[in-house]
Amino acid sequence: MSARDPLPDLLIAIPAVIIACKAGAMLFRRLGQPPVVGEIAVGILLGPSLLGWLWPAAQTWLFPGTVLPFTGAFGNIGLLAFMFLVGLELNLSALRGHSRTAIAVSQASIALPLLLGSGLALLMYDTLAPEGVSKLAFVLFIAVSMSITAFPVLARILTDRGLYNTRIGALAMACAAVDDVTAWCLLAAVVAVSTSSSPIEAFTTAALAAAFLAFMIYAVRPLLAKWAVRAARTVDSVVLVVLFSGLCLSAFTTDKIGVHALFGAFVFGVITPRGSRVIELCAARLRAFTIPILLPLFFVNTGLRTDVGLVVADPMMWLWALAIMVVAFLGKWGGSTTAAKATGQSWRDAMSIGALMNCRGLTELVVLNLGLELGVIGPGLFTMLVLMALFTTAITSPALSWIRRGVPPAKEADDVADGPLVHEPVRLPAKAATT
Repeated sequence: MSARDPLPDLLIAIPAVIIACKAGAMLFRRLGQPPVVGEIAVGILLGPSLLGWLWPAAQTWLFPGTVLPFTGAFGNIGLLAFMFLVGLELNLSALRGHSRTAIAVSQASIALPLLLGSGLALLMYDTLAPEGVSKLAFVLFIAVSMSITAFPVLARILTDRGLYNTRIGALAMACAAVDDVTAWCLLAAVVAVSTSSSPIEAFTTAALAAAFLAFMIYAVRPLLAKWAVRAARTVDSVVLVVLFSGLCLSAFTTDKIGVHALFGAFVFGVITPRGSRVIELCAARLRAFTIPILLPLFFVNTGLRTDVGLVVADPMMWLWALAIMVVAFLGKWGGSTTAAKATGQSWRDAMSIGALMNCRGLTELVVLNLGLELGVIGPGLFTMLVLMALFTTAITSPALSWIRRGVPPAKEADDVADGPLVHEPVRLPAKAATT
Protein backbone atom coordinates (compact mmCIF):
# COMPACT_ATOMS: atom_id res chain seq x y z
CA MET A 1 0.00 0.00 0.00
CA SER A 2 1.51 3.33 -1.09
CA ALA A 3 1.93 6.16 1.40
CA ARG A 4 -0.60 8.97 1.32
CA ASP A 5 0.39 11.92 -0.86
CA PRO A 6 0.98 14.90 1.51
CA LEU A 7 0.57 17.54 -1.22
CA PRO A 8 -3.24 18.02 -0.87
CA ASP A 9 -2.86 18.43 2.91
CA LEU A 10 0.02 20.89 2.43
CA LEU A 11 -2.07 22.94 0.00
CA ILE A 12 -4.55 23.48 2.84
CA ALA A 13 -2.21 23.77 5.80
CA ILE A 14 0.29 26.25 4.32
CA PRO A 15 -2.16 28.97 3.20
CA ALA A 16 -4.18 28.51 6.41
CA VAL A 17 -1.07 29.14 8.49
CA ILE A 18 0.11 32.08 6.38
CA ILE A 19 -3.29 33.80 6.40
CA ALA A 20 -3.83 33.22 10.13
CA CYS A 21 -0.39 34.58 11.03
CA LYS A 22 -0.86 37.58 8.75
CA ALA A 23 -4.21 38.33 10.37
CA GLY A 24 -2.66 38.03 13.82
CA ALA A 25 0.23 40.30 12.83
CA MET A 26 -2.15 42.94 11.45
CA LEU A 27 -4.37 42.80 14.54
CA PHE A 28 -1.51 43.19 16.99
CA ARG A 29 0.03 45.88 14.79
CA ARG A 30 -3.15 47.91 15.27
CA LEU A 31 -2.78 47.37 19.02
CA GLY A 32 0.67 48.97 18.91
CA GLN A 33 2.59 45.69 19.06
CA PRO A 34 5.30 44.41 16.70
CA PRO A 35 3.81 41.88 14.22
CA VAL A 36 5.86 39.03 15.68
CA VAL A 37 3.75 39.10 18.86
CA GLY A 38 0.62 38.35 16.83
CA GLU A 39 2.40 35.64 14.85
CA ILE A 40 3.68 33.92 18.00
CA ALA A 41 0.22 34.15 19.57
CA VAL A 42 -1.46 32.66 16.48
CA GLY A 43 1.08 29.83 16.44
CA ILE A 44 0.24 29.00 20.05
CA LEU A 45 -3.52 29.24 19.44
CA LEU A 46 -3.32 26.79 16.53
CA GLY A 47 -1.55 24.26 18.73
CA PRO A 48 -2.75 22.09 21.64
CA SER A 49 -3.10 25.15 23.87
CA LEU A 50 -6.39 26.20 22.19
CA LEU A 51 -7.39 24.58 18.89
CA GLY A 52 -6.19 21.15 19.98
CA TRP A 53 -7.96 21.60 23.31
CA LEU A 54 -11.29 22.93 22.01
CA TRP A 55 -11.48 20.98 18.73
CA PRO A 56 -8.87 18.22 18.46
CA ALA A 57 -10.38 16.84 15.25
CA ALA A 58 -9.95 20.20 13.52
CA GLN A 59 -6.31 20.42 14.55
CA THR A 60 -5.67 16.87 13.32
CA TRP A 61 -7.41 17.66 10.01
CA LEU A 62 -5.43 20.87 9.54
CA PHE A 63 -2.09 19.40 10.63
CA PRO A 64 -2.11 15.68 9.90
CA GLY A 65 1.07 13.76 10.61
CA THR A 66 1.89 13.61 6.90
CA VAL A 67 2.40 17.39 6.60
CA LEU A 68 4.37 18.10 9.77
CA PRO A 69 7.78 17.03 8.41
CA PHE A 70 7.26 19.27 5.37
CA THR A 71 5.98 22.33 7.25
CA GLY A 72 8.87 21.84 9.67
CA ALA A 73 11.39 21.70 6.82
CA PHE A 74 9.95 24.78 5.08
CA GLY A 75 9.88 26.64 8.39
CA ASN A 76 13.50 25.76 9.07
CA ILE A 77 14.57 26.96 5.62
CA GLY A 78 12.80 30.23 6.33
CA LEU A 79 14.59 30.36 9.67
CA LEU A 80 17.98 29.92 8.02
CA ALA A 81 17.21 32.72 5.57
CA PHE A 82 16.05 34.88 8.47
CA MET A 83 19.28 34.28 10.39
CA PHE A 84 21.25 35.24 7.27
CA LEU A 85 19.30 38.51 7.12
CA VAL A 86 19.93 39.17 10.82
CA GLY A 87 23.65 38.71 10.25
CA LEU A 88 23.55 40.92 7.16
CA GLU A 89 21.94 43.78 9.08
CA LEU A 90 24.58 43.78 11.82
CA ASN A 91 27.23 46.46 11.36
CA LEU A 92 29.55 46.50 14.36
CA SER A 93 31.90 49.02 12.71
CA ALA A 94 29.22 51.63 13.36
CA LEU A 95 29.80 51.48 17.11
CA ARG A 96 32.11 54.48 17.01
CA GLY A 97 31.05 57.16 19.43
CA HIS A 98 28.90 54.74 21.43
CA SER A 99 31.24 51.80 21.94
CA ARG A 100 31.85 52.36 25.68
CA THR A 101 28.16 52.41 26.56
CA ALA A 102 27.23 49.72 24.02
CA ILE A 103 29.83 47.26 25.26
CA ALA A 104 29.09 47.97 28.93
CA VAL A 105 25.33 47.63 28.52
CA SER A 106 25.46 44.58 26.26
CA GLN A 107 27.86 42.70 28.51
CA ALA A 108 25.93 43.62 31.67
CA SER A 109 22.69 42.55 29.95
CA ILE A 110 24.30 39.16 29.35
CA ALA A 111 26.31 38.73 32.55
CA LEU A 112 23.43 39.34 34.99
CA PRO A 113 20.94 37.09 33.15
CA LEU A 114 23.65 34.42 32.95
CA LEU A 115 24.20 34.64 36.70
CA LEU A 116 20.52 34.72 37.66
CA GLY A 117 19.59 32.14 35.03
CA SER A 118 22.27 29.77 36.31
CA GLY A 119 20.94 30.07 39.84
CA LEU A 120 17.39 29.42 38.67
CA ALA A 121 18.49 26.46 36.54
CA LEU A 122 20.24 24.86 39.52
CA LEU A 123 16.96 25.09 41.45
CA MET A 124 14.95 23.69 38.52
CA TYR A 125 17.30 20.88 37.53
CA ASP A 126 15.92 18.11 39.74
CA THR A 127 12.31 18.95 38.87
CA LEU A 128 12.29 20.14 35.24
CA ALA A 129 15.40 18.80 33.52
CA PRO A 130 14.73 15.88 31.13
CA GLU A 131 16.15 12.56 32.20
CA GLY A 132 19.74 12.03 31.15
CA VAL A 133 20.58 15.71 30.58
CA SER A 134 23.77 16.78 32.33
CA LYS A 135 23.52 19.55 34.89
CA LEU A 136 26.15 21.60 33.03
CA ALA A 137 24.26 21.51 29.72
CA PHE A 138 20.93 22.34 31.40
CA VAL A 139 22.33 25.22 33.46
CA LEU A 140 24.23 26.71 30.52
CA PHE A 141 21.20 26.54 28.23
CA ILE A 142 18.81 28.19 30.71
CA ALA A 143 21.40 30.87 31.46
CA VAL A 144 21.90 31.69 27.78
CA SER A 145 18.16 31.62 27.04
CA MET A 146 17.73 34.38 29.64
CA SER A 147 20.35 36.51 27.87
CA ILE A 148 18.73 36.88 24.43
CA THR A 149 17.65 40.16 22.83
CA ALA A 150 15.62 40.18 19.61
CA PHE A 151 17.72 42.46 17.41
CA PRO A 152 15.24 42.55 14.45
CA VAL A 153 12.16 43.16 16.64
CA LEU A 154 13.98 45.93 18.48
CA ALA A 155 14.75 47.59 15.12
CA ARG A 156 11.10 47.35 14.11
CA ILE A 157 9.88 48.92 17.37
CA LEU A 158 12.34 51.80 17.02
CA THR A 159 11.34 52.33 13.38
CA ASP A 160 7.62 52.34 14.21
CA ARG A 161 8.16 54.92 16.94
CA GLY A 162 10.42 57.16 14.85
CA LEU A 163 13.39 56.48 17.14
CA TYR A 164 15.55 54.45 14.75
CA ASN A 165 18.00 57.22 13.84
CA THR A 166 17.84 59.11 17.13
CA ARG A 167 20.62 58.93 19.69
CA ILE A 168 18.68 56.59 22.00
CA GLY A 169 17.67 54.37 19.08
CA ALA A 170 21.23 54.16 17.74
CA LEU A 171 22.54 53.37 21.21
CA ALA A 172 19.95 50.63 21.76
CA MET A 173 20.76 49.06 18.38
CA ALA A 174 24.48 49.16 19.16
CA CYS A 175 23.88 47.41 22.48
CA ALA A 176 21.67 44.79 20.82
CA ALA A 177 24.23 44.20 18.07
CA VAL A 178 27.03 43.41 20.53
CA ASP A 179 24.58 41.40 22.65
CA ASP A 180 23.52 39.32 19.64
CA VAL A 181 27.06 38.37 18.66
CA THR A 182 28.01 37.47 22.25
CA ALA A 183 24.83 35.47 22.87
CA TRP A 184 25.20 33.44 19.67
CA CYS A 185 28.81 32.62 20.51
CA LEU A 186 27.72 31.45 23.96
CA LEU A 187 24.91 29.40 22.46
CA ALA A 188 27.35 27.74 20.08
CA ALA A 189 29.37 26.69 23.11
CA VAL A 190 26.21 25.35 24.81
CA VAL A 191 25.33 23.29 21.73
CA ALA A 192 28.87 21.89 21.62
CA VAL A 193 28.62 20.84 25.28
CA SER A 194 25.10 19.41 24.84
CA THR A 195 25.90 17.30 21.79
CA SER A 196 29.33 16.06 22.87
CA SER A 197 29.80 12.88 24.84
CA SER A 198 33.15 13.94 26.33
CA PRO A 199 35.16 17.09 27.07
CA ILE A 200 37.56 16.21 24.24
CA GLU A 201 34.69 16.01 21.76
CA ALA A 202 33.32 19.35 22.99
CA PHE A 203 36.76 20.93 22.62
CA THR A 204 37.09 19.48 19.10
CA THR A 205 33.69 20.91 18.13
CA ALA A 206 34.65 24.33 19.52
CA ALA A 207 38.00 24.23 17.67
CA LEU A 208 36.30 23.31 14.38
CA ALA A 209 33.77 26.11 14.88
CA ALA A 210 36.59 28.60 15.49
CA ALA A 211 38.39 27.35 12.37
CA PHE A 212 35.19 27.73 10.34
CA LEU A 213 34.72 31.30 11.62
CA ALA A 214 38.31 32.21 10.78
CA PHE A 215 37.98 30.68 7.30
CA MET A 216 34.77 32.64 6.64
CA ILE A 217 36.30 35.93 7.81
CA TYR A 218 39.76 35.70 6.27
CA ALA A 219 39.12 33.61 3.13
CA VAL A 220 35.46 33.77 2.09
CA ARG A 221 34.81 37.40 3.05
CA PRO A 222 37.56 38.86 0.77
CA LEU A 223 36.34 36.70 -2.11
CA LEU A 224 32.77 37.90 -1.57
CA ALA A 225 34.00 41.50 -1.43
CA LYS A 226 35.71 41.15 -4.83
CA TRP A 227 32.66 39.37 -6.26
CA ALA A 228 30.33 42.10 -4.94
CA VAL A 229 32.14 44.67 -7.12
CA ARG A 230 31.43 42.61 -10.23
CA ALA A 231 27.93 41.70 -9.01
CA ALA A 232 26.73 45.20 -9.89
CA ARG A 233 26.83 44.10 -13.54
CA THR A 234 25.33 40.66 -12.81
CA VAL A 235 21.72 39.59 -13.30
CA ASP A 236 19.84 39.90 -10.02
CA SER A 237 18.67 36.30 -10.08
CA VAL A 238 22.28 35.05 -10.23
CA VAL A 239 23.19 37.10 -7.15
CA LEU A 240 20.15 35.74 -5.29
CA VAL A 241 21.16 32.17 -6.18
CA VAL A 242 24.71 32.78 -4.92
CA LEU A 243 23.51 34.29 -1.64
CA PHE A 244 20.95 31.56 -0.96
CA SER A 245 23.36 28.78 -1.91
CA GLY A 246 26.06 30.35 0.26
CA LEU A 247 23.87 30.51 3.34
CA CYS A 248 22.74 26.91 2.81
CA LEU A 249 26.30 25.61 2.41
CA SER A 250 27.47 27.55 5.46
CA ALA A 251 24.56 26.17 7.44
CA PHE A 252 25.38 22.64 6.25
CA THR A 253 29.00 23.05 7.36
CA THR A 254 28.19 24.17 10.90
CA ASP A 255 25.55 21.46 11.18
CA LYS A 256 28.21 18.85 10.35
CA ILE A 257 30.63 20.47 12.80
CA GLY A 258 28.02 20.10 15.54
CA VAL A 259 27.03 23.69 16.38
CA HIS A 260 23.74 23.76 14.42
CA ALA A 261 22.95 25.04 10.94
CA LEU A 262 21.65 28.39 12.26
CA PHE A 263 25.15 29.55 13.15
CA GLY A 264 26.42 29.00 9.63
CA ALA A 265 23.60 31.04 8.09
CA PHE A 266 24.17 33.83 10.62
CA VAL A 267 27.94 33.94 10.00
CA PHE A 268 27.43 34.02 6.22
CA GLY A 269 25.15 37.03 6.68
CA VAL A 270 27.75 38.78 8.85
CA ILE A 271 30.54 38.38 6.25
CA THR A 272 28.39 39.28 3.20
CA PRO A 273 29.53 42.68 1.86
CA ARG A 274 27.45 45.77 2.58
CA GLY A 275 26.96 48.69 0.25
CA SER A 276 26.27 46.75 -2.96
CA ARG A 277 22.87 47.75 -4.28
CA VAL A 278 22.30 44.47 -6.13
CA ILE A 279 23.06 42.48 -2.95
CA GLU A 280 20.74 44.74 -0.97
CA LEU A 281 17.98 44.30 -3.53
CA CYS A 282 18.34 40.51 -3.51
CA ALA A 283 18.38 40.47 0.29
CA ALA A 284 15.18 42.54 0.26
CA ARG A 285 13.57 40.05 -2.11
CA LEU A 286 14.60 37.18 0.12
CA ARG A 287 13.14 39.03 3.09
CA ALA A 288 9.89 39.75 1.23
CA PHE A 289 9.33 36.01 0.75
CA THR A 290 10.85 34.63 3.95
CA ILE A 291 9.06 36.82 6.52
CA PRO A 292 5.42 36.48 5.37
CA ILE A 293 5.54 33.01 3.75
CA LEU A 294 8.08 30.71 5.41
CA LEU A 295 8.46 32.03 8.96
CA PRO A 296 4.75 31.51 9.85
CA LEU A 297 5.38 27.78 9.40
CA PHE A 298 8.10 28.03 12.05
CA PHE A 299 5.71 29.86 14.40
CA VAL A 300 3.08 27.16 14.02
CA ASN A 301 5.61 24.38 14.56
CA THR A 302 6.58 26.18 17.77
CA GLY A 303 2.89 26.48 18.70
CA LEU A 304 2.32 22.76 18.13
CA ARG A 305 5.09 22.10 20.66
CA THR A 306 3.66 24.58 23.18
CA ASP A 307 0.98 23.23 25.50
CA VAL A 308 -0.23 25.75 28.08
CA GLY A 309 -2.22 22.93 29.67
CA LEU A 310 1.05 21.51 31.02
CA VAL A 311 1.48 24.70 33.06
CA VAL A 312 -2.17 25.35 34.00
CA ALA A 313 -2.70 21.86 35.39
CA ASP A 314 0.04 22.11 38.03
CA PRO A 315 0.28 24.96 40.61
CA MET A 316 4.02 24.31 40.96
CA MET A 317 4.45 24.99 37.25
CA TRP A 318 2.81 28.38 37.75
CA LEU A 319 5.40 29.17 40.42
CA TRP A 320 8.24 28.12 38.15
CA ALA A 321 6.74 30.21 35.33
CA LEU A 322 6.58 33.21 37.65
CA ALA A 323 10.19 32.66 38.73
CA ILE A 324 11.28 32.52 35.07
CA MET A 325 9.45 35.78 34.36
CA VAL A 326 11.00 37.55 37.36
CA VAL A 327 14.53 36.38 36.49
CA ALA A 328 14.01 37.39 32.84
CA PHE A 329 12.98 40.94 33.79
CA LEU A 330 15.53 41.45 36.57
CA GLY A 331 18.40 40.09 34.53
CA LYS A 332 17.85 41.77 31.20
CA TRP A 333 16.01 44.99 32.06
CA GLY A 334 17.74 45.48 35.39
CA GLY A 335 21.23 44.73 34.11
CA SER A 336 20.87 46.93 31.02
CA THR A 337 19.36 49.86 32.94
CA THR A 338 22.02 49.77 35.65
CA ALA A 339 24.88 49.62 33.14
CA ALA A 340 23.42 52.40 30.98
CA LYS A 341 22.99 54.64 34.01
CA ALA A 342 26.55 53.88 35.15
CA THR A 343 27.90 55.07 31.78
CA GLY A 344 26.25 58.48 32.14
CA GLN A 345 22.79 58.05 30.60
CA SER A 346 19.78 59.73 32.19
CA TRP A 347 17.35 57.51 34.10
CA ARG A 348 14.77 57.92 31.32
CA ASP A 349 17.22 56.85 28.62
CA ALA A 350 18.71 54.07 30.77
CA MET A 351 15.27 52.61 31.48
CA SER A 352 14.36 52.92 27.78
CA ILE A 353 17.46 50.95 26.81
CA GLY A 354 16.63 48.37 29.49
CA ALA A 355 13.08 47.95 28.17
CA LEU A 356 14.33 47.51 24.61
CA MET A 357 17.04 45.00 25.59
CA ASN A 358 14.38 42.95 27.41
CA CYS A 359 12.61 42.31 24.07
CA ARG A 360 13.19 38.68 23.03
CA GLY A 361 10.84 37.97 20.10
CA LEU A 362 11.63 35.42 17.42
CA THR A 363 15.30 35.13 18.40
CA GLU A 364 14.29 33.57 21.73
CA LEU A 365 11.97 31.11 19.96
CA VAL A 366 14.88 30.02 17.77
CA VAL A 367 16.96 29.30 20.87
CA LEU A 368 14.13 27.49 22.68
CA ASN A 369 13.33 25.25 19.72
CA LEU A 370 17.00 24.39 19.51
CA GLY A 371 17.00 23.41 23.18
CA LEU A 372 13.91 21.24 22.72
CA GLU A 373 15.39 19.53 19.66
CA LEU A 374 18.60 18.80 21.56
CA GLY A 375 16.60 17.38 24.47
CA VAL A 376 18.10 19.88 26.94
CA ILE A 377 14.62 21.08 28.00
CA GLY A 378 11.28 19.28 28.10
CA PRO A 379 7.83 20.32 26.79
CA GLY A 380 6.70 21.87 30.09
CA LEU A 381 9.73 24.11 30.51
CA PHE A 382 9.66 24.88 26.79
CA THR A 383 6.08 26.15 27.17
CA MET A 384 6.99 28.37 30.11
CA LEU A 385 9.95 29.86 28.27
CA VAL A 386 7.84 30.50 25.14
CA LEU A 387 5.28 32.36 27.27
CA MET A 388 8.13 34.38 28.79
CA ALA A 389 9.37 35.28 25.31
CA LEU A 390 5.87 36.33 24.25
CA PHE A 391 5.26 38.46 27.35
CA THR A 392 8.65 40.20 27.38
CA THR A 393 8.22 41.09 23.71
CA ALA A 394 4.64 42.32 24.18
CA ILE A 395 5.55 44.53 27.14
CA THR A 396 8.36 46.35 25.32
CA SER A 397 6.33 48.86 23.33
CA PRO A 398 3.89 49.82 26.16
CA ALA A 399 6.81 50.12 28.59
CA LEU A 400 8.67 52.39 26.17
CA SER A 401 5.56 54.58 25.82
CA TRP A 402 5.26 54.87 29.60
CA ILE A 403 8.95 55.62 30.16
CA ARG A 404 9.11 58.25 27.41
CA ARG A 405 5.77 59.88 28.20
CA GLY A 406 6.08 63.65 28.23
CA VAL A 407 8.88 63.67 25.63
CA PRO A 408 7.55 65.65 22.64
CA PRO A 409 7.93 63.97 19.22
CA ALA A 410 9.81 67.05 18.05
CA LYS A 411 12.37 66.50 20.82
CA GLU A 412 12.87 62.88 19.70
CA ALA A 413 13.18 63.98 16.08
CA ASP A 414 15.81 66.58 16.97
CA ASP A 415 17.82 64.02 18.94
CA VAL A 416 19.37 62.51 15.81
CA ALA A 417 22.37 60.18 15.96
CA ASP A 418 25.52 60.81 13.96
CA GLY A 419 24.72 57.73 11.88
CA PRO A 420 22.71 54.52 12.09
CA LEU A 421 24.38 51.78 14.09
CA VAL A 422 23.11 49.00 11.88
CA HIS A 423 23.11 48.66 8.18
CA GLU A 424 19.66 49.75 7.01
CA PRO A 425 18.70 47.42 4.16
CA VAL A 426 17.16 48.37 0.85
CA ARG A 427 13.40 47.74 0.96
CA LEU A 428 11.19 46.54 -1.81
CA PRO A 429 8.08 48.66 -2.46
CA ALA A 430 5.87 45.95 -0.97
CA LYS A 431 7.71 45.74 2.33
CA ALA A 432 7.14 42.71 4.51
CA ALA A 433 6.82 43.28 8.23
CA THR A 434 10.15 42.72 9.95
CA THR A 435 9.80 40.06 12.59
